[in-house]
Amino acid sequence: MLRSVILAASRSTRIERLVETAPFTRDVVRRFVAGTATDDALRATRQLVADGLAVSIDHLGEDTVTGEQATAVRDEYLNLLGRLADAGLTPPTEVSVKLSALGQRFDERLAKENVRAICAAAEAAGTTVTLDMEDHTTTDSTLDILTELRKDFPGTGAVLQAYLRRTEADCRDLATAGSRVRLCKGAYKEPESVAYQSAQEVDKSYVRCLNILLSGPGYPMLATHDPRLIAIAEDRSRWFDRGPDEFEFQMLYGVRPDEQTRLVEAGHTVRVYLPYGTDWYGYLMRRLAERPANVAFFARALVSRG
Repeated sequence: MLRSVILAASRSTRIERLVETAPFTRDVVRRFVAGTATDDALRATRQLVADGLAVSIDHLGEDTVTGEQATAVRDEYLNLLGRLADAGLTPPTEVSVKLSALGQRFDERLAKENVRAICAAAEAAGTTVTLDMEDHTTTDSTLDILTELRKDFPGTGAVLQAYLRRTEADCRDLATAGSRVRLCKGAYKEPESVAYQSAQEVDKSYVRCLNILLSGPGYPMLATHDPRLIAIAEDRSRWFDRGPDEFEFQMLYGVRPDEQTRLVEAGHTVRVYLPYGTDWYGYLMRRLAERPANVAFFARALVSRG
């Protein structure tokens, strides 16, 4: 119920305005978002890499409705990748890209051109790109574009969401040699016809998908903060004889940093998903919906500032 309420709030412009102007918002956002500018992303990335973590940077923004906006997003990624290379932060740092931010919803051809330019810049910078997954209406388009990109940029990563009923089959299709696949639970409001609705069903699907990916020859990227799923993943990685360089854990910036450190100290690769940009509201609300326990942090900030 709480998750549904939060997701509904994520689509409310009225609540967005209230949150953006609230005096406590800055402290809450700072925990989960690096900042609004490229310099903020670079500063946070330097610290994470110094702490032994890998990074995937996301420039926030998926409500692109014009070609000019899509081009601006592309150019921001090109600038970011150049600066990452100049700062010596690649290859530990890659970028995550939402195709909707590059024009997917209104001009798929434009989105393909934009993401191809980003992949070329990433290759020149000595790193990779992962295509973020969004709501289920874009899944087929995103996977089709992934297939095309991998012909020239085979290291391009995919994202699959365990709450979708189709994802086990997608895992089997993508669990191939050299294939980088991030497995997450999913954070969009989806109908029962395409997605599991209960937390227990989603967790069971995550474990089934995890086993498929770990048993194949690809490179699984296990994105979860759930202690039970992390423990299962550690056990399954040993069962499938996966070395520390043959898969990785991924976690969100600001969520369970002590666990990130523990996993690194245990010899695992841990990649932190680091967002930055001005369009942080939708991202923050989906993170709260993914893990409603984060609402307590938000509430404490409200109380302390009230």
